[in-house]
Amino acid sequence: MPSSNFLTFSDPLPYQAALWISDIEIVPTDKGKFHAELTQINLDKIWMQRGHENLPQVVAGKVTPIRKAITFLTKEQDMIYCGQSVLPGSIIVHRTDSQHRRNAANRNWGSMSLAHDDFHAACKVITGCDIQDESLALVVRPDPDLTSRLLHVHATVEMIAKTSPGIFVMPEVVRSLEQQLIHLMIRCLADSVSLSMSAGSWRHDRIIARFEEFLEANSDQPVYLAEICAALGVAERTLRAACEEHLGMGPIRYLTLRRMHLVRRALLRADPLKATVTQIATDYGFWELGRFSVAYRVLFGELPSESLRMPAVERSRLVDRPSSLADFVDRH
Repeated sequence: MPSSNFLTFSDPLPYQAALWISDIEIVPTDKGKFHAELTQINLDKIWMQRGHENLPQVVAGKVTPIRKAITFLTKEQDMIYCGQSVLPGSIIVHRTDSQHRRNAANRNWGSMSLAHDDFHAACKVITGCDIQDESLALVVRPDPDLTSRLLHVHATVEMIAKTSPGIFVMPEVVRSLEQQLIHLMIRCLADSVSLSMSAGSWRHDRIIARFEEFLEANSDQPVYLAEICAALGVAERTLRAACEEHLGMGPIRYLTLRRMHLVRRALLRADPLKATVTQIATDYGFWELGRFSVAYRVLFGELPSESLRMPAVERSRLVDRPSSLADFVDRH
C-alpha cells in the first residue's frame, strides 16, 4: 500500500536523520531559527521526497547504494553540487561516494529513487538498452519539456497525497502515476546533456573529500591551516580555492561551523547530571570557552548550558528520528 509522511523540523539533526537513503551532515551557514518541511511518499517502486529548508547550508555525506536516486530543484534558485552549478532544469544523479552540496536559503527540492533492479529493467523497456552508472555525469540537463513534465507529475502526486489521499487506495491510479514518474525519470536521464566537471573541479572535489576525512579523524583536536594542508599534501591557496568553490567559505570557517554543530548534537544527547559544557566543548577542540559561548549563542540563539539542560521531551524531539518514519524504514 502507498504511504506518506508530512513532517516539519525546527532543527537539522532530526531532519537529516529523516531523509531517505542518505547519510549526511547538514551544517547551516547562517544564524537564525532552522525550519524545514518534508513530504515523503512511497508509491510502490518509486520513493519520492519534496522538501524546503529556510537557511543556507553546506551538506556533506553520502547517498546509500541501495537505490538509484535523482534530485532536482522545484523552484527558481541556484545550488552547487560537488563544485558544479545546478540550475533549475538540471538533475543531480547521485553517487554513493562522498559528496558536498552548497544550498542557498529557502531551497525547494524534489527527489525520487528506484531499486537498482527496477531502474535497469525500466531502462531496457523504455530506451531499449541499459543506462550504466559510469555513463551518467553528476549533473545532467534534460530536454526542458521532459523536465517540466517530471516536475508537474511529481508535484501532482504530492498534492494528491495531501488533499485526496483516498485516491491512493485505487491500484490503477497508483500504477498510472508511478509509471509516469518512472518513464519521465528514465527519459530525463537518457535524453540529456551531461554537464561534465572540469579537471580543476574534479581535483577540488577529491581535495574536499580528503578534507572531510581529516576533520572527522581530528574532531577532538585543535588543528591549524598549515597542519591541514600538510596532511592533505596541498598548498594553502589550493585548499582555500577548493573550499570556496565547494563550501562557499574558507577551511577554518567551515571547520568552526562543523564543530559547533557537533557540539550542539553532543549537548543535546548528553546527560546533564553527568556532562558539562566545558567537557563537551573541549572534546571538540574549543579551548577559549568565553568566545565559544558567545559564538554558540549567536549561531543557535541559546547558550550551550541551555542546550545541555533542555527538557527531555524537547531533547528527544530534536535528536531522535520521527517514529512514523522508523516504522517505514523497518518495513523496507
